[in-house]
Amino acid sequence: MGLFTDSYDLFCIPPIMRLIGRRYYDNPDPNKRYEVPNPISSTMVAVSLLGTVIGKLVFGHLGDLVGRRRVYGLALMLMVLSSVGCGFSICTSQACVWSLGFFRFLLGVGIGGDYPLSATIMSEFANKRTRGAFIAAVFSMQGLGILVSSTVTMVVCTIFNAGTKPPKDQTPPEADLAWRLILIIGAIPAAMTFCWRMMMPETAGYTALVEQNVLQAAKSMEKVLDVSLSQIAEDSEFPPNPPPPFYPFFSKEFFHRHGRDLFSCAAAWFLVDIVFYSTNLVQTQINDKQFKDKLKVNVYEDAFNVAKFQAMVALCSTIPGYWATVFLIDRIGRVRIQMIGFSFMALALFAIGIPYSNYWYKNTKNIGFLIPYGLTFFFSNFGPNTTTFIVPAELFPARFRSTCHGISGAFGKVGAIIGSVGFLWAAKKNKNGEYDPTRMTIALVLLGGVCIVGMIITYLFTRETVGRSLEENEKTKPKSFVS
Repeated sequence: MGLFTDSYDLFCIPPIMRLIGRRYYDNPDPNKRYEVPNPISSTMVAVSLLGTVIGKLVFGHLGDLVGRRRVYGLALMLMVLSSVGCGFSICTSQACVWSLGFFRFLLGVGIGGDYPLSATIMSEFANKRTRGAFIAAVFSMQGLGILVSSTVTMVVCTIFNAGTKPPKDQTPPEADLAWRLILIIGAIPAAMTFCWRMMMPETAGYTALVEQNVLQAAKSMEKVLDVSLSQIAEDSEFPPNPPPPFYPFFSKEFFHRHGRDLFSCAAAWFLVDIVFYSTNLVQTQINDKQFKDKLKVNVYEDAFNVAKFQAMVALCSTIPGYWATVFLIDRIGRVRIQMIGFSFMALALFAIGIPYSNYWYKNTKNIGFLIPYGLTFFFSNFGPNTTTFIVPAELFPARFRSTCHGISGAFGKVGAIIGSVGFLWAAKKNKNGEYDPTRMTIALVLLGGVCIVGMIITYLFTRETVGRSLEENEKTKPKSFVS
């Protein structure tokens, strides 16, 4: 439910920005589109992602320092309070987005904290045979969050539209209530989950290996598995060994043992998020083409159309990609899935990008365009978008696991900022308010090249973790960078 709330809060913004744009940025020129100016919308995206970077680093480190369970509830509570704060943003004319941006930053901090803690807790509760499927199932809730956020937006807009029926050239004051309601609803499932998180015991891995309290770890597993203490047996192919020597995070020993793994996790996550968040460029262009008559619809119908397309993409490609990973990751392994995902994403982006300015630019409503576009989402989720969430939770020792996951994810969100903001500026809009097709061609081909780099890094540096216990992964040293 934490990952569900993360996704709901992140992906409800595109239709909400349409509501805010029509409410506060109506253009007196009837031939111009209603929208929040590009610099402001870019800033809104960037502040949320920046908060996520900070949240991953801070909460990831705290998860190793004071325990997963203690910090887990704090991250969720921050998400709940900031979601409500977003709904109660102070709005006086166009100053609305600055107040909303502040609470979106805090929301990003909470979301960022949820990533490393959720992955680490799930990895330490799961067994080695189904660990990948369990962590992937946690991450797959993002797809459901996208679908539910779009559905809630469509329902709210339908209710408000039926109640007021505003003309296309007027935005009623009630539209301000509509987007607030959508944001506040996102806090409900997170608040309901808070009590469950507080009743969750600390993971046995952290209790035994970091706190050095083996008896309490056994009692925690007795509670989780609902079996007697005598039935809990150690499942390991290695004979009992003394604990490894202590070494701090910032040390030559750490980077000798785990530097390669940290590089592979952070680099792959950085690259995939550049591509994953840059696809919003294409989605915006499709929305503009699909709903080019939006000047002929009112504010609620405009937001409804954006949410509907987002829901269609989630149903047809995003959610199937997540669940394909759930069913196959413990059969074919993390590295293979990550390489398959990167390679097919590259092919799909080349198929869109190379002929874009000469063909697809005029035919984005064509089903031939939507197929490769949907495949980029499918193979992102049946590929690196999911595996980069899983692998950092499996490779590192218990006392560094949450920290290293947070660092890897923070690099990913830096890539997301580059993807969602940098490419948004690279593919500038022309005088007609559309993205320049030549620039879009260059941007899409570059994104395909980023996927090729990701595939190479995966092949050269990423270790396979399928079928291995967390202790085995820790004891097996990766090859050095030189070899």
